[in-house]
Formats: sequence, structure tokens, C-alpha cells
Amino acid sequence: MRASFVFSEVLTGLRRNVTMTVAMILTTAISLGLLGGGLLVVRMIDQMEDLFQERVEVYVYLTEDVSATDSDCTQEPCATLWSSIQDSSGVETVDFESRERAYDRFVELFQGQPELVDLTRPESLPAALKVKLTDPERYPALEAEFSGQPGVHRVANQADYLDRLFEVLGGVRNAVFAVALIQAVAALLLISNTIQLSAFTRRTEVGIMRLVGASRWYTQLPFLIEAVVAGVVGSLLAIGGMVVAKFTFLDRVLQGPIEASIIPRLGMADVLIISPVLLGVAVAISAITGYVTLRLYVRT
Repeated sequence: MRASFVFSEVLTGLRRNVTMTVAMILTTAISLGLLGGGLLVVRMIDQMEDLFQERVEVYVYLTEDVSATDSDCTQEPCATLWSSIQDSSGVETVDFESRERAYDRFVELFQGQPELVDLTRPESLPAALKVKLTDPERYPALEAEFSGQPGVHRVANQADYLDRLFEVLGGVRNAVFAVALIQAVAALLLISNTIQLSAFTRRTEVGIMRLVGASRWYTQLPFLIEAVVAGVVGSLLAIGGMVVAKFTFLDRVLQGPIEASIIPRLGMADVLIISPVLLGVAVAISAITGYVTLRLYVRT
């Protein structure tokens, strides 16, 4: 009997304040969707760090004359340079990338941007010696040893570019979290206002129940459940939105970098891992906000 009464009161409250309930659900869904997006970015960054940590290399770019005349690094000074780098301390492997191979790799990486590919010519890309170090901390010593050597244009460390890339991704993550926080504050205010309005419209019924002996907790429980139900529905909408965004946006827009192994593919497993977090956050925020609101503003 008591359970059926609470259930009927919850339905009455959600139906009576339907516009505010819908607004609360949508605001909660948006804030949780942004939170989920930020968590997906975090997972992508972690996977990218693991992916590139094993592939990071030092590029010894060769001068224009060497790039144009030596296609297999068998002539001087390229051959001597290759041998010297291979014999250096902390070097694991050395591989030669001709100008033609560099252009083929460029076309593969940017196949999704045909305008950029059309504007780029093989002559604009230098040949290079790709060096894999046993310890990435050896890069400064390698740079100091071979910068300015005959045939060397410059020495570049891929880790420097990756650090800047991860800084940009970290900034995107922080921006998403900031917007999610603002939306969360709006959701909290809506939850609080909805509970206050619902309690005000049913103050007569609640007063009668208190007069006949109902406890304060029992009379306030329907309002608390209303908030939790709205939060759960909002979290389910956010999870559904993440799934739709993955298949209709992320997989298509990032198809080129994903196929080129630049960006790891985010699968359904990543969404499923984040989903319980969003659901738990929704329940916790709704329940805590509802409880505090009832204690502070609803005295009946």
C-alpha cells in the first residue's frame, strides 16, 4: 500500500510539472553528455600515449641535395651518416626514408584532405633517417652530436610534436569539462526549483498526511524519487547521444586518421565503460540535491 502510494505520487508530480521536468531532464542529459565526451577524450589521450610511446622516433632530415640525388642512402654523406648514427649509444634501429616514401606516407595520412595533397609535391618533402632510441631521453645527446653534420638539415624529435598535440587535446578536454560544470550547475538549480514547486503544489496533501501521522521522510520521499527518476532518464539520454555521436560523427570525421593509426578508434567498449559513471553521477547528484533542497526549503 505504501509503495503504491509513493509510486502514484511520483507519477503525479512528474506529470503535473511536465515542462520543468522535461527541462530538468534535458539539462541533465546535456551536462552528462559533455562529461561523457570529456571522459572519452581522456580515454583517447591515454590510448594515444600508449600507441605513440612505442612508435616515437627521431627524424634526421637530410639536405635538399642529398634528398634529390640519393634515393637509397648509398652515397656520401648519407651512407657515412647512417653508419655513424647506428653506432651511436642508445640507438636501437635506423631506417632510411626517401623523398618518394615520405610523399607516399604524406598522401596516406592526409587522404581525407585531397586539397592539401594536391598542393603538395614530392620535392617539398625531404628524405630522412628515422632513428628509434632505446631511451627517449637520449635525444638531446643525439641532436647535439649530429646537428650541423654534412648532409643534415635538422634533427627533430617526434615526442616534441606529440607533447604539443597532447596539450591541445588536454585543452579540449578541460574546455568540455568546464562547459559540463556550467550545465551541471544549471541542472542542480532546475532540480531544486522543480522539487520546491512540486512540494508547493501538493502542500495541502502533504499537510493532511502529516496530521494523520505520516513521517516527514515518508511525505518527502516522492519528491526525492522524482528527482532521481529525472536524473536517470537524463543519463540514459546522454548515453544514447554518445552512441549516436560515435557512429554518425566520430567514426566518419576521424576515419582517415583512424585508418592511418594516428588516432585510436573508440569502440563501444569505451562508451560502455563510461556509461555506469554517468548513471552513478546522475543518481548521486539528483539524490543529494533533492535531499538538501527538501531539508532547507521544504519544512512541512
